[in-house]
Amino acid sequence: MGGLLCAGLVLGGQGVWIHAKAFLAQILLNRAFDQSVASGAIVKPWSWLDTYPAARIEVPRLGKSAVALEGASGQALAFGPAHVAGTPAAGEEGTAVYAAHRDTHFAFLGEVRVGDEIKVIRRDGVAMRYRVTGQDIRPWDSSGIDPAAPGRHLVLATCWPFDAVTRGPLRYLVHAELAP
Repeated sequence: MGGLLCAGLVLGGQGVWIHAKAFLAQILLNRAFDQSVASGAIVKPWSWLDTYPAARIEVPRLGKSAVALEGASGQALAFGPAHVAGTPAAGEEGTAVYAAHRDTHFAFLGEVRVGDEIKVIRRDGVAMRYRVTGQDIRPWDSSGIDPAAPGRHLVLATCWPFDAVTRGPLRYLVHAELAP
């Protein structure tokens, strides 16, 4: 019985730690992002981080926002959304892809609806407004996303289903087009 209690405390503590780390990291990432926009230079939120803030993603209807890091490494995703390497920056020709965990920074994606606005502010201060055109659930290895597609597109991606306890093969994708 004592072993079960101990295991429960450890697992519960890990869950709290993941959410606390994600919350605190966003405070530091927001500060570094704002300094990057103001100075035009790359500002890291802490010295040992192997990436830097690339964009702020906002969903005004939901009152949600998060600073995304450059490069979707495992380390980057522990602290926030990340811009997927090999995809264009938001606002450039093609499909910009940002990914995050379903239980922290992109937990709100299930509430995003067709027609919602997604605002992406890049590190250079340029802001783009996208309109959500649809959602999709696809296997991780056959998403159908074309980074070189004509036009200016945005995809926000996270694991599916939202209430799963372990990682699975499916991804929830929110598709959006640059608003005129």
